[in-house]
Amino acid sequence: MNTTIKEQDGALVAQLEGRLDTAATPQTEKDMQPLFNSDGKDIILDCTQLEYISSSGLRLFLNVLKDAKAKGNHVYVSGMNANIRSVFTMTGFLNLFEVK
Repeated sequence: MNTTIKEQDGALVAQLEGRLDTAATPQTEKDMQPLFNSDGKDIILDCTQLEYISSSGLRLFLNVLKDAKAKGNHVYVSGMNANIRSVFTMTGFLNLFEVK
């Protein structure tokens, strides 16, 4: 699992690549720390190259969302493939996040 954080058009973009499973989540959470430290920036979780997400990965996404909302920021999820979208739909996460 690779996570790259960059700033783009005033937002922080987290590019996620690979499988966000239980084994990868702790390191991914460390890699995503700049998202938790940002104030005043919206966040885009770019799932274009995300192959799989487990319940621990969903929990990480939810933690990012809760932190951002507490600061008055938005979190967008972009580039979901059919499998990721299906997981988001079945778990109700599709209703929690703004999708680009």
